[in-house]
Amino acid sequence: MMKKQFFLVMIISVLAISSAMAQKSRSFHSSDYVTAVGVKVYPGSGGAAVTLKHFLNKGIALEALGYAWERGARATGLLEFHWDITGAPGLKWYVGPGVHVGFYNDKYYNDIRDNRGSYASAGLDGVIGLDYKFNKIPLNISADWQPSFDFGNERYHGFGGDFGGIAARYTF
Repeated sequence: MMKKQFFLVMIISVLAISSAMAQKSRSFHSSDYVTAVGVKVYPGSGGAAVTLKHFLNKGIALEALGYAWERGARATGLLEFHWDITGAPGLKWYVGPGVHVGFYNDKYYNDIRDNRGSYASAGLDGVIGLDYKFNKIPLNISADWQPSFDFGNERYHGFGGDFGGIAARYTF
């Protein structure tokens, strides 16, 4: 319950800051941006993440994600390589590697006979997706798939293909 309240406050804060700063954004009248902050929704797991994306140059970006849901929390860092899609201004596709660390609460899996507690794991990530920056408003949206491999215990170990989602970000 506390995690849901925290992310609700984060979402409201991001939206309030976005609307207050909309007129000051350098990316307002452009289909490019340098930095963006927002929310990423993961339909497969029912969770959400706070996302911060920053371009180091025109084609390389770093993205940080702080994610929580009823089973735990996860922090992810991604290095993304972006390419323009010809004939579609503002639309890019991207791919890249990353890493994550996760903290999981097994109370949602366990029954009385199988009380294993909570776990932590680290892993490698990949990402492939589409990124679109609207012209004339400081808004970026993206959709991606983020497969990962966990180096954890017997429950959180191996390939996971259920991460990836849809993000909306305020651009600077």
